[in-house]
Amino acid sequence: MDAFYLVKIGEILLKLGNRKEFEDRLRSQLNRRLAFMPHKVEAYPGRYFVSVPEEAAADAEFVLARCPGVNGYARARKVEKSVEAVLAAAVEVARGRLASGRRSFKAESRRSDKSFPLGSFELSAEIGARVLAAFPEARVDIHKPEFTINAEIRERAYVFADPEPGLRGLPVGSGGKGLLLLSGGIDSPVAGYQMARRGLDLEALYFHAYPYTSQEAKDKVVSLARILSGYLGGMRLWTVPFTEAQLRIKKLAREDLSTVLMRAAMMRVAQRMAERVGANCIVTGESLGQVASQTAENLRFTGSFTDFPVLRPLVGCDKEETIAVARRIGSYETSILPYEDCCVLFSPKHPILRADLARETEAYRALELEPVLEEAIKQAERLDLPYPLAEKYRKRGE
Repeated sequence: MDAFYLVKIGEILLKLGNRKEFEDRLRSQLNRRLAFMPHKVEAYPGRYFVSVPEEAAADAEFVLARCPGVNGYARARKVEKSVEAVLAAAVEVARGRLASGRRSFKAESRRSDKSFPLGSFELSAEIGARVLAAFPEARVDIHKPEFTINAEIRERAYVFADPEPGLRGLPVGSGGKGLLLLSGGIDSPVAGYQMARRGLDLEALYFHAYPYTSQEAKDKVVSLARILSGYLGGMRLWTVPFTEAQLRIKKLAREDLSTVLMRAAMMRVAQRMAERVGANCIVTGESLGQVASQTAENLRFTGSFTDFPVLRPLVGCDKEETIAVARRIGSYETSILPYEDCCVLFSPKHPILRADLARETEAYRALELEPVLEEAIKQAERLDLPYPLAEKYRKRGE
């Protein structure tokens, strides 16, 4: 028997004239991520339905749990649109939940097809009565049930219990394309994840200062990009050698300016790389006031080195909020591995807190960094990271 999933969408339903574009984008994303297994994706108003072979059920749930635009999903039973068929399916759904030790339940029904003989409330009452008759040990609790039996009467009838939450948001690609400045820290992977949920497709840019930053530090960033690829449907990572630029800044610049000047140089490189990859914005993990380079004055200064929009989804978050998201998406344990990036290693003891835009811009120009940055961009390395299931199925086929 195939595994059959009812997939709920949310924010897409609020779109008006261009709603079909978002729906088509989500369907395309689901097909792309499920492409490694036999599958079928059907779209009906307000719902998508996914079928895969039973042995691929866990992989399908990996996809549904990580696909922006999906509000929630549930393993469901698709039955004929009759009262008896719906009640029989509800008993089978309850059987599985009761076997796991749960006892209290409630029933919820939605009837889009008004030709169905029972209204939503009546159908829920019938489901409750049928389940109680089949399982005397069960009990109804409408306030704090251990499981909920859901029935939806649409073009067909569907019965399921306790849908799993999805990422919500908008399908990847519907918000355009951005370039993520990805370091080995906690913040930037979370920033990338947050923007993926807003429909932004991403490529990532990492600045590597060998030999001052180790191969392990670079490997950590690759691992973080792999984690993000599970939410984006795959990812491309660019590595730019930054040693010469940082040594020049350290040698010629005032020590307290070194961090903001380095960030300014990074923005210059990000501008060129964004142009190369066809991005229309730059994404960073900056949070206002979190470190010295992230005061409002310093953000104004570093942001002035690009004419691309700089999106900072964490700007109003504190560290604990960011850590909570990092744990949830699976990046935290990798981010805290003890391999420091170039920003940490070249940080001054007493960095400037409030950069003066005009004065510090002159200090940057005096460094004459442009030829160094151009050479670094020429040496940029590209790494294409496939969707995690692609690698899994490739290895299975070997």
